[in-house]
Amino acid sequence: MKLLVTGGAGFIGSNFIRHMMSSHSDCEIINLDVLTYAGNLNNLKGIEKDPHYTFIKGDICNRDIVNAILDKHTVDAIVHFAAESHVDRSITNASAFVMTNVIGTHTLLECARTHAIPKFIHISTDEVYGSTVGRSFKETDILSPSSPYSASKAGSDLLALSYFTTYNLPVIITRCTNNFGPYQFPEKLIPLFVTNLLDGKKVPVYGTGRNVRDWIHVSDHCRAVEFVLEHGNPGEVYNIGGGHEKTNLEITRKILDLLSMDDSMIEYVTDRLGHDFRYSLDCSKLHALGWKPWYSFDEALEETVTWYTRNEWWWRPLKK
Repeated sequence: MKLLVTGGAGFIGSNFIRHMMSSHSDCEIINLDVLTYAGNLNNLKGIEKDPHYTFIKGDICNRDIVNAILDKHTVDAIVHFAAESHVDRSITNASAFVMTNVIGTHTLLECARTHAIPKFIHISTDEVYGSTVGRSFKETDILSPSSPYSASKAGSDLLALSYFTTYNLPVIITRCTNNFGPYQFPEKLIPLFVTNLLDGKKVPVYGTGRNVRDWIHVSDHCRAVEFVLEHGNPGEVYNIGGGHEKTNLEITRKILDLLSMDDSMIEYVTDRLGHDFRYSLDCSKLHALGWKPWYSFDEALEETVTWYTRNEWWWRPLKK
């Protein structure tokens, strides 16, 4: 099996590459990544010399680069992780999000179509559904994104599905809840809070901290993408969740407990613009196919905090 993985130097993409190469001895991976601030080749330390792995620095918006890769390599699937994904940055400047998430996805779809790629896995997010209070979103629900980030991802989802309907390109979309684990850039909640606390700094909690997210360990997400790659049906959307809905304040206090600290390290800050209250996914469709998460939340969080505690070499240069 040969895969073209986009954004493979990012958090989830690098964990996916590690997972596939450790669990499939015959897996060959081409990693296409432009190495923005969140792309980090240290995420793949120890893999770079593997003969089954190839790294290519390049932009998914550049059709010549993508076509050249697909001309040279006969790939069994494109697994498309590459995206701008930080909500706060999208509120400040949405242009990069539209370019990478919409134009970049369109470029990949066009190249996949002209090269008759057998499968195209488009990695999306639960944020495309918007906020919910009393129910969990199903794959058939209307998309109602709130931020420029989630709107750009919703746009790329619709583009991907249109290529299945119009051109019969075998596209599959996955929409996942909040990921956490090793190699996550320390602007996201859990690694930001852990690394702040390790440096004796307070953690910034938006508003009252009551906003709810479902959390999944990145390794469970990677197994789900692998499962969809092997068992998913073209033209379908699959929700992926950990089944661990927590408020931001609950997460914060669990991290504080693990580091033997208390609420005095919390700093409440002005709430994010358009801050969605709750994300929640109904994942019964994927569960019915045979996939379920392995990790309990507490086990995964403890393992994650331990990883950041032991790997200052990785995160400290990024925090600077």
